[in-house]
Amino acid sequence: MDYIKKIYQTPLFRVTSLNSVSVVVRILGGLLASKMLALFVGPSGMALVGNFRNFLASLDYFSVLGLQNGIIKYTAEHEKDSEKLYHVLATVFYLVLATVVVLSIILFTLAELWGEWIFGTREYSWIFRLLAFSMPWYAGNLLFMAILNGLGRYRQVIGVNIWSNIVGVLLSAVLIWQFGVTGAFFGLLLNPALIFIMSFYWVYKGFPRFPFLRKKYYDSSLLHRLFSFSLMSLVTALLAPIVYISVRNTIIEQIGADEAGYWESVNRIATYYLMFISTLLTVHFLPRLSTATDLSATKKVFRSYYTGIVPIFALGLIVIYLLRVFMIKMLLSEDFVPMEKLFFWQMVGDFFKVCSLILGYEVIAKKKTTVFIVTETLSFTILYFTSHFFIGEYGIEGAVMAHAFTYFIYTCMLATYSWKKL
Repeated sequence: MDYIKKIYQTPLFRVTSLNSVSVVVRILGGLLASKMLALFVGPSGMALVGNFRNFLASLDYFSVLGLQNGIIKYTAEHEKDSEKLYHVLATVFYLVLATVVVLSIILFTLAELWGEWIFGTREYSWIFRLLAFSMPWYAGNLLFMAILNGLGRYRQVIGVNIWSNIVGVLLSAVLIWQFGVTGAFFGLLLNPALIFIMSFYWVYKGFPRFPFLRKKYYDSSLLHRLFSFSLMSLVTALLAPIVYISVRNTIIEQIGADEAGYWESVNRIATYYLMFISTLLTVHFLPRLSTATDLSATKKVFRSYYTGIVPIFALGLIVIYLLRVFMIKMLLSEDFVPMEKLFFWQMVGDFFKVCSLILGYEVIAKKKTTVFIVTETLSFTILYFTSHFFIGEYGIEGAVMAHAFTYFIYTCMLATYSWKKL
């Protein structure tokens, strides 16, 4: 009992437990939001919201130039040296401020073009003009959360995530209920504002009046080191929204908006169960891969993943597949039952995706930038062309068949590269 009590009292156990709560809250919140979208905007509205989500995911990167990992690293490194820490924070702050100004101008002036590309109509151009004015808190929440992470304020970070998710989902639910698709757009814009307010409070508490904002602390010599963390993120940030928005728009044009909503919905459901795996990889396996200094240590990490995690995940996929119709009715609505035919190929793809994740994290852990860029670019290229081909041949099922085919090839590529370590 004393041994168990000691484990319970360790900071790692508490942080891991809080993180688990955060993941569960995020999943439950996502499921509630999906249910509200299903009930009040339907499959076609779900497709529009999906396109906007993909656009915002890309904007996450560009608003802070993919510097989060660099901010975390150098904030942690210089936490005890306020002079060096201020140089890092000032440089990042002014860089992000300049980026926000440029992005806001681009979003505002080209709002109609963005609306045409993202939604296929200029009816929603106003959302990009509103987004232009929202950029300060959009970038600010990412910046402040990275600073808190770097300072090791894990309880605050997880607390902010939990409460912003709870409040954000409830607010989004009311907005969707009252205003439909427009309310969903407002909800996506307001959630970063909630995170910004809470994270601003904790950062300001640690740095009253923000003393690092003096111009003398800006240090351009830090830019090269900071940007070295951006390159790998740039590929995904550029290619992912282009590919997914293109696929969704192709489905809308060739088959229909409802079918695009079905595809978006099966992707959302997959996102929720994959969240457990990605969290486990980040918290447990990535640190172990980073510290694995020889081949046998790396093999041991891979073996524990493929013998302990993958079989359980595969079993979970089988259960979800067997209960797919029940889950669709419970999580979405009767209108979404036609999407049940998408589950098989989606789950085949997700199985290969989970098999490849640990191999991809090994590439990241060992900072194999060239390998990462080549494999990511090839996978998105394959997904783009196979999606368009399979959709033309097999209809809506072609989109998930392309997903399965892409991750099979992606897994083979990474397995070939990491063959000696398997």
